Order: sequence, then C-alpha cells, then structure tokens
Amino acid sequence: MQTDEIHPLVLNNQVIDVVKQQKNHATELIEDFMIAANGVVARLLEKVSSLRRIVRTPERWDRIVQLAATKSEKLPAQPDSKALNDFLLRRKAADPDHFADLSLAVIKLIGPGEYVLERAGEPAPGHFGLAVQDYTHSTAPNRRFADMVTQRLVKSLLAGQSNPYSESELSTIAANCTEKENAAKKVEREMSKRLAAVAMQHRIGEVFDAIVTGATDHGTFVRTLQPRIDGLLAQGEQGLDVGDKLRVKLIRTDVQRGYIDFARA
Repeated sequence: MQTDEIHPLVLNNQVIDVVKQQKNHATELIEDFMIAANGVVARLLEKVSSLRRIVRTPERWDRIVQLAATKSEKLPAQPDSKALNDFLLRRKAADPDHFADLSLAVIKLIGPGEYVLERAGEPAPGHFGLAVQDYTHSTAPNRRFADMVTQRLVKSLLAGQSNPYSESELSTIAANCTEKENAAKKVEREMSKRLAAVAMQHRIGEVFDAIVTGATDHGTFVRTLQPRIDGLLAQGEQGLDVGDKLRVKLIRTDVQRGYIDFARA
C-alpha cells in the first residue's frame, strides 16, 4: 500500500502551499529492505517472548470488497490479506496515477497498527496491511523504543543469555509504545492541519476533487487530491462512505485550531 507524505512549501518565511514528497525507486527499495529485515528479526525471536507490530483483521472488510467491485475486481467475502495485496498490486500497475487514492481508502478501512506481546511458540495475529505473519519493529532503535527493546532481545539471544524482559514487562512496554505512538501521530496531524490551514486560507470558495477518508459519528472527513489537504465535510455529508469520490468547496479555515471545512459542491 502507498501513502503520501505532505510537507509545507515555504517562501520568505511564509507557508504558501503543501506539497507531496516524491518517492523514487531508491526510497521504495529501502522500504522493502526494512520490511524484509523486520520479518527476519521477528522469525529469529520466535523461540522467546518478544514484541510484535500487528495490524488486525479489518472490521470493515465488506467496504473494501465494495471498493474492489468498483474497479471490476472481486475479493473474497472473508478477509484475505494476500488477495487484498494482489488486488492492490494489479491496481497500481493498471492505474498508478490514482493508486494513492485507493490505497489511502484501504489503509483507513484496515485501521491502525499496534504493538503486542508475542509469547514464545504462540504466534501473534500478524500484520494484515503488509500481508505478513511475522513482523516486528527493529530497524530504528535511534527513534523508537520498541525497536530498542527488540535489539536488546536479539543481542541477548545471540549471546546465549536469558530474556532481559519478563512477559509482563513486554506487555506493558507494548501498550505504552502504542499509546505514545498514537499521541505522537495526533500531534503530527494537528501541526499538519495548522500548516495546511495557513496554506489554504486564501483559497476559500475554490472547488477541489476529493476522496472520503473517514465516516464516523464525529463527522465525515475528506482529502482533496490536489493539493492533498485533509478536512471536515461540514455540509452535504449524507450517504457518503470511505473511498467515495466527490467535489468539495472550501468554505472555512481556522489556523489556530487547524480546522479546514468543506461543503459538497
């Protein structure tokens, strides 16, 4: 799956736009190496209790099936990560220009990842989004505590020493890492929304192509396709679901709160 990272475009100390970070074959190769390395480390630690990075089976698989059907594709009635991965690979090859939009909708429907304890000999649920069973975070010990813990587990295993952490400690660490990661992502989202609000405050009244990224009791949320801005669909949200495409008009921005509101055009 593919997500787009957005960065502010600054001119004369003013945010004038937000732009998508461009990927190339080198960045994709590095991502593949990191995923492979994390899988190798996870399998190395199968005989000891350790941390795993998981993404659970999506509760809204039915909606993913519906999205596939709009592309003349058929997914199994029951969640199947390999079938989903194969579908996404076909769509990326068939329509690379619009693949990020489809991938975003699927990611939102699958839901977030989390850290969990995997007891020796008892497999964790696996990473549905990557379509792999064995996965941990081990490649960034300089910026994630979960990776540091995993590196310590590997070091003790290679040295023939006992596990430096009890299962209770690993379970607590997993829950704390998930909580802190969610908090960090919330801060990132808030700052991104404020920067986007600055960039968009002079474009009120303009109409954009958009995709629905969330439909909850708290509201319906959309992302415009160019530029890629997230906001609330404050008017005309009835009957929409994740993955639906529509035209929206920017009606309000609030830089201090990071609010960007759209109306269905």
